[in-house]
Amino acid sequence: MTTITDYELFEVPPRWLFLRIETSDGTVGWGEPVVEGRSRTVRGAVEELLETYLLGEDPNRIEDHWQAMYRGGFYRGGPVLMSAIAGIDQALWDIKGKRFGAPVYELLGGPVRDRVRVYQWVGGDRPADVGEAAAAKVDAGFTALKMNATPELRRVDTPSSVAAAVDRLGEVRDRVGPEVDIGVDFHGRVTKPMAKRLADELEVHEPFFIEEPVLPEHNDALPQIAAQTSTPIATGERMYSRWDFKQVFENGSVDVIQPDLSHAGGITEVTKIAAMAEAYDVAMAPHCPLGPIALASCLQVDAVAPNALIQEQSLDIHYNEGNDVLDYLVDPSVFDYDEGFVDLPDDPGLGVEIDADYVRERAELEVDWHNPVWRHDDGSVAEW
Repeated sequence: MTTITDYELFEVPPRWLFLRIETSDGTVGWGEPVVEGRSRTVRGAVEELLETYLLGEDPNRIEDHWQAMYRGGFYRGGPVLMSAIAGIDQALWDIKGKRFGAPVYELLGGPVRDRVRVYQWVGGDRPADVGEAAAAKVDAGFTALKMNATPELRRVDTPSSVAAAVDRLGEVRDRVGPEVDIGVDFHGRVTKPMAKRLADELEVHEPFFIEEPVLPEHNDALPQIAAQTSTPIATGERMYSRWDFKQVFENGSVDVIQPDLSHAGGITEVTKIAAMAEAYDVAMAPHCPLGPIALASCLQVDAVAPNALIQEQSLDIHYNEGNDVLDYLVDPSVFDYDEGFVDLPDDPGLGVEIDADYVRERAELEVDWHNPVWRHDDGSVAEW
């Protein structure tokens, strides 16, 4: 019997954690278990899970391993544990695909599409110069964009703050026209009263969706916000399992879910979340401001989910300082974007070959990324 014999973890720029799992027959699988800004914490969780449940075990029993890692501990869920499980799960699927000589999506029932639409970020954390950036990305072939709606806002902010957000979106719409989709990310930095006002005022420019209009701990407010706008509501990057998604499916408040393949339990769990969403006529657009292994994992699920709408990807995103998505790949052409789409990878496993030597070289650097702590003008902490 083939067994899991070894693993390595690599913290690499700009803010990613890569996992390499090796089996007794020499097969290697890669995963990306990370919470942005908490990579060292997740690293400890990955080590504990592997050493408690997986070393010496058969790598092929992916569902059983998932159940053991999730249900084997009395305390479960949350970003750290579910991200650790996610990266391990990705690596196990990579191994299984390589064992059978097939992409993971072939083992999940086969693809329902040949390529996946992607969108491109513009504007940065505190959105600025969005019109010119948007036009450049459309000229490069993208047909969908995403931008932050606002910088930090007070709990109830001024009419001018709302007008500025409307003007920014209007600037992008004027530059790219009605044929391009524009997602608007509230990033959970907006309170319920401001979310209601912004959703209403932004509607004139027909956003693709508004994302995380409130923090996930306030998901009970989503039905009220959804009732006040025709703009699709998206959320889910800070929801970590199908149990976290139950409420928004049952109350009908969300149109697009955004589980993260490196946070929400990996390929095994997000495939189930996607199937749940389909039963409620909810689309899926996986969250992925991360690295190449996370993106490759997303594409495996996008390939088999009929309700997959579009895929986030982080090429040139404002967080990627020092390294970018393609740097760690032997063959970067696997993520060539054409007319706003990326073809499904067709190599076995996750479909990407990681440059292990380069990963080891970059892992020698100190990586200490944390999101900024913003403050209001009165000195109190603001949502980032």
